Order: sequence, then C-alpha cells, then structure tokens
Amino acid sequence: MWFGGLLVVFLLAAVFTLGSLNIPFEPSEPTEVLILFALSTFIVAALLVFGLILTRNLLKLWAERRAEKLGARFRTKMVLGAMAISLLPVVFMFIASYALMNRTLAKWFPRSLEVATEESQKLISGSGSAEFDRLRTIAVEAAKWYDLPAERQAGTDALRLVLQRGADAAWLRFSWSTSVVVRPVGPASQPPSKNLELETPCAPRFMRTLPSRIEVWHCDGSEYLATSVSVNHGGIPAQLYAGRKVSADFLRRYSEIEKQLASYEQQKQGLRAYKTGIILSLLLVTLLLVFSSTWFALFLSKQVTVPIQALAEATQEVSRGNFEHRVDVQAQDELGILVQSFNQMTAQLGQSRRQIDEFTRNLQQAVQELERRRKLIEAIVENIPTGVLSLDEGGKIGRMNAAMARIFGEGAREAHTPAELLGEEAARGVQQLMRKSLRMGTASKELEIALPDRVLHAGVTVSSLGPRSANPGYVLVIDDLTELLRAQKAAAWQEVAQRIAHEIKNPLTPIQLSAQRLTRFLEKERSGQAGVPAPQELTSLVGECATMIEREVATLKALVDEFSQFARFPTAKPVPADINSIVASAMDVFSGRLEGMKVRTELARGLPAVKADPELMRRVVINLIDNAAEALEGSTVKELSLATRLDADGEAVEVVVADSGHGISPEDKDKLFLPRFSTRGRGTGLGLAIANRIVADHHGTIRVEDNQPFGARFVVRVPLAEMGATVENNRAATDKT
Repeated sequence: MWFGGLLVVFLLAAVFTLGSLNIPFEPSEPTEVLILFALSTFIVAALLVFGLILTRNLLKLWAERRAEKLGARFRTKMVLGAMAISLLPVVFMFIASYALMNRTLAKWFPRSLEVATEESQKLISGSGSAEFDRLRTIAVEAAKWYDLPAERQAGTDALRLVLQRGADAAWLRFSWSTSVVVRPVGPASQPPSKNLELETPCAPRFMRTLPSRIEVWHCDGSEYLATSVSVNHGGIPAQLYAGRKVSADFLRRYSEIEKQLASYEQQKQGLRAYKTGIILSLLLVTLLLVFSSTWFALFLSKQVTVPIQALAEATQEVSRGNFEHRVDVQAQDELGILVQSFNQMTAQLGQSRRQIDEFTRNLQQAVQELERRRKLIEAIVENIPTGVLSLDEGGKIGRMNAAMARIFGEGAREAHTPAELLGEEAARGVQQLMRKSLRMGTASKELEIALPDRVLHAGVTVSSLGPRSANPGYVLVIDDLTELLRAQKAAAWQEVAQRIAHEIKNPLTPIQLSAQRLTRFLEKERSGQAGVPAPQELTSLVGECATMIEREVATLKALVDEFSQFARFPTAKPVPADINSIVASAMDVFSGRLEGMKVRTELARGLPAVKADPELMRRVVINLIDNAAEALEGSTVKELSLATRLDADGEAVEVVVADSGHGISPEDKDKLFLPRFSTRGRGTGLGLAIANRIVADHHGTIRVEDNQPFGARFVVRVPLAEMGATVENNRAATDKT
C-alpha cells in the first residue's frame, strides 16, 4: 500500500509537470532534456509494469472462470463493475475535456482573427505594392531625363525630377565597386537648384526588401521606402532611387508584425500537434485510472472472494457431514464476523448433530415401540367383538374392523356411507351424534338398527378427532347390545321377581292368615257350631285382623317407595362452591367445538360462594349450553351468551344462558320442564326436567325468558351459602371475551 501511494504521488507529479509544460514541449537546456527523459522513462516503465500486472491478473481470472473455480464469477463481476464504474466518469470527463479544449482552441483561433490577419496582410502587401508602383513610376519617368538631348538637360537633373514628381528623397547608387556614392537631395518642398553640387550628407544603408518588392533604406536616422531603375549616368551604370520617408521605427514595427504573423501561423500549424498532445495526456490519465480501478477491484475482490471461497468449501464439507471443519482465513470487517459466526455455527451444528443422533436413536426406539403398540392395537381392534370404523370429515366410511363385518354381514365392507351401512333412520341418529361430538368431543346413544333378519340393539359412540375448524374425521364404535340387553333384562326381571316375591311374601302371609281366620269364624257362624258369639269377641277379632292387614299394607307401600327411590338421581350434597368455576368447567367441555358461533362470556368478579353440588350444577349448565348450541344450528345469526351475576336482592347468584335461535313459543314455556316433552321432535324430553329437579334440590329456581331481539334465555337462580353475604367488588366489573 505504501508503494502504491508513492506511485500515485509520482504519477500526480508527472501529470502536474506535464500540465505546466508548453505543448508541444521543446527542451533547450540539458536539465530540461534530462527531466523529460527521466519522466518519459518512468511513465513508460509504470505503464509496462501496470499493463503486465493487469494482464497477468486478468488472464489468471479468465483461467479461473473457465475452470469454474469458486469465487471467479464474483471477482469477474467486481472487476467488470469497477471498470464500468470508473470508465463512465472517465469517458465523460475525457469527452468533456476534449470538447472544452476544442471550444478553447476555437476561442484562441477564431475565424474573425484569421480574417483580420489575412486582410491586414493583404492591406500591407497592397500598400507596399501601390507605393512600389508609384515610386517606380516616378523613377522611370525621371530616368527618361537621361535620354533627353543635352540642350534639354540643362537647368535640371534626374534627382530633381524625382523630387518634383512627389518623392521624399532621391539618390544615385554607383556600383563599379563595393563603395557607394550618393548625392542625396532634400525634400521636394525645397526649390530645385540649377547649380547642384555633389554632397554626401548621409550614406543610405540598405535594410531589406519587403514582399511587395519595395526596399527599405536607412539614412541618418530616417527610414525610406524606395525603388530603383537602372540608368546610364555619364556612361557609368547606376541605380536611380526614388524614396518615400516613413517613421523611424517602421522597419521594427513591420518586423514585429511579421514575427507575430509568423508566430500565429506557426501556432496554427502546431494546433494539430497540440490537440494530439492533449489527447495523449487525457489517454494517459484514463489508462492510469483504468489500471488503478482494475487493480483495486482485483485487490478488493480478493479480500472478499478468498473468505467466501473458504466459506463455500467449508459449506461443502458441512454438507458432506463434516461438522468439525473450520474456516481458517484472515478476514476483516463483516466478513470476519461472518467467518467467526460460521465457525460458531459449525460447532453448534456438530453439537446439534450429536444431539440429533442421540435423539434419532431414541426416536427409533420410540418408533419401534409405537409400531409394536400399533400392531398390538390393530390386533386388539381386529379381534374385539365391538365394531369400529373411521369416517372422514364428510361422513364417508374409511376403514372398519372384522367385528363390523360380523355384526352387519359381509356386505358391510361395500358400504361407503353410514346410511348404506345402518339405514336412513339410524344414520340420522349417527349424524346427530357427529354434530354433538364436535361440541363435546364424544357422544353416545343407544340405537335400534333394522337389519334384514333382526333388529340390532346397538350402543353407538362417536368421537371427533379434532375441533370443528380442523376436524379430520370421526371414530364410530358400535356395540351389539342385543344379547346383553336380553341377559340384563332377564337378570333384572329375575332379580326383581325374586325381590318382589321375597318382599311381598312376608306381608301377604299375615294378611292371608288373618283372612283365613275370619273365613273360619264366618264358616262356624253359618254352620251354627260356634253358638251365639259374644260381641266383644267379634270386635276383638275384627280389630286384630284389621290391624295386621293395615300394618302389612303399610309394609308393601314402603316397599313400593323404595323401588321409586331406586329410580331417582343421586341425592344432592350441597357445599360452598364458586359458581364461576362451575361455569368455566362446563365451558371446558365445549372447548374448540363451537366453531361458527360467536360465544360471549361475562362472568362477574367477586361473587360470593353458593351452596351447591358442583357436579350436579355442572350437568345443568352443560345441558343448557348443549340445548342453546343445537338451537343455533339452523339460525342465521349464531350468538351464544353465558353470564353470571348477583340478583337484585343480593341473596342469590344467577347463571344466564342465552342464544339467538328461533326462541320458544308461549304455549311451550309452561310444558318445557315436564318429563317426556321436547320442542326438537327427538330425544327423551327429560333433560330440562332433570335440570329442574336438580335446581329444585338446591332450593333454587330455573326459568325461561325471551332473549332480545330474538332467541331464548334460561336463568338459573342458586341461593348463597350465607344469606347475609354482600358483594366485595363492583357488580358491573366483568370479563368480556
């Protein structure tokens, strides 16, 4: 990194150095040549080194990609992405710089300046040519003086003619030797002299000839534009000059103009070389940036791909089951955290693998045990005399055991629905039990099933395999109770006959003896053997026999009362109990079995204890909830409400069960608690009668009311354990669900 930093510094120094040079750079001093050579050598060497390194890395990356080595694709994407990201701004800056350079050069060399330069050149050339023509015309006309006869030459000469025709100066130049003899003449405003003598006030010195062929001469601090013609002066060849005086710095200014025009033309001619130099400089910077970005991309990708490659190899090892493999790669930042986390993960996986192996062994043992139990249960189910079959959630028959075929015949295996197996009437009873099992879990009932050759008295039990929302099916158990009922009935009647015969035999014997005694006494009376009986003896006999008969009849009545008590429910054993606990226990029976119904409970807090038998009161609440649930089966709005509260007098607790069903008609309310009465057209009609009897045994009451806006509401009132108890908490505080 230090070497890379120094290299970048040197390259920047080279860029700034190139930027400070005049383009094109033409060194003149040895030091400049040495600097340029060293800089050029360094740049070329750096480019070669960078190019070789970059080419080697790219070829290596290409080979790794062809070999499908892990991480090669990622490194390729990083390198290409870095090159693309770097090239976009670099290319944009290159184009922008080149366009800016063209605009700048266009400003430096505008067409108007070129036009002005060309026109000034034409103007100068035109002025020089015009002056050359004018002065030459003057010199040519003055040279004609030499062709005149001698008499006409008297009084004037060629030089004066030159001055007279508008020239500022005139002179003759003799060239028989390197020396020049000049006879200058003053300005034209000076009147010509007839007696002209040779004078040498100055020696005109030739300076240069302008492009317009006019010559520049210098004489005594003045500069003249002059042209000449050849003449024969007294047999001596000479040059007659006609000149116009210009400013003393004319030649300097003209030379400066020529120099600037030449410099402008030279710069204009070097514009292509300047553009080429700028483009090469921009390309140099672009290449440096591309090399740098590519190298950094390779370097950074290596920092990323090496840990990733190690992680990928470690992942393959882990996939082969080697959880002891660890990643031993130096990584920084998040990759280091990832490597550390991967090692921790493999350690945890190894530990989990060992735990899983242990668990698998235990699970295999458990599966074997379950399989053994399954086979045992299947053997039991197949060999028990009770019929067992499974139903899906739609009531279709799934499987049945051998006992079911023995009970219903071999044709039972072809049945697909309970109606095909049991008949329509019995199937309706099974459907009722299925609906009830969804609420209570298990429902049982005795059914009479008509078979082709007999009537089957069966005990049917339906158990749901889940709540209403997730019920996969039912289990139907059928017990053939025909023979059992026969045996039970026979045994019961035999026992009853024996008990009745035994119990009735004892009081009938004294009754019989008393009757025989009276009969014998009456027979003696009819035969006259007894004589006239004394009234006292008759009275005593009748009284004794009547007393015995009355006593024995009372004994028979007591016997009948005992048989009546035998048919009654168990006697209630009231104890102080929490009515909310009783209601909650009753609701647990229907847990998850009231799907599709909106159930709302409002159990008042802080209710005092009631004097009740918890089990019997629980049966009452279960019966009321079951009746309400059945009443909601055909209702559009299915709402069931269960609440507890203290009555207005504070002497009892009330349990309210309300539904939103069709309600109860006024004429049925008076008969609702009578035995053998039912509004559903099925059942024994003893449920509410039993509930009424249980509540009455608790010295309570049960009543039915209309629920608002529709439905029925049953209110059970149970006295408090202590009549003077008061409520400790607010009556209105309730739990709503």
